[in-house]
Amino acid sequence: MDGIAGVETQDLRIIPTDGGPVLHMLRPDAPLFMGFGELYFSEVLPGAVKAWKRHTRQTQHFAVPVGRLKVVVYDDREGSPTRGRVEEHILGRPDAYRLLRIPPLVWYGFTAVGDVPALICNCADIPHDPQEGERKDRDSADIPYHW
Repeated sequence: MDGIAGVETQDLRIIPTDGGPVLHMLRPDAPLFMGFGELYFSEVLPGAVKAWKRHTRQTQHFAVPVGRLKVVVYDDREGSPTRGRVEEHILGRPDAYRLLRIPPLVWYGFTAVGDVPALICNCADIPHDPQEGERKDRDSADIPYHW
């Protein structure tokens, strides 16, 4: 097993059209689709770090249609075959337009790569519930990663 258990990526289609491309993200027959709970966008400014967060029940499905984003995931799940593993994923155009699925209980954080803001779209499988999310400081000693 190379990656963190349950963390998956899927390349997404970019369809050229006059005036600008159409960017696919997720549809019910897609391999990573799990259901729809909520869709939202989050802008990440250059130099900003949004970390660390995990959900106890919610699965994240990230795509970055504007800018580029480095997403870091960390697995500290009891019993996971990839416990202790850290992964970096670059998302965004032109060469990394893909979907990233992050399962429950996996920590994640992200930062814009480059000089322009990045726009992340998350299609979560359940509606947001503030009671099921957990946070750690971006410099938490519990996570072996330095931004």
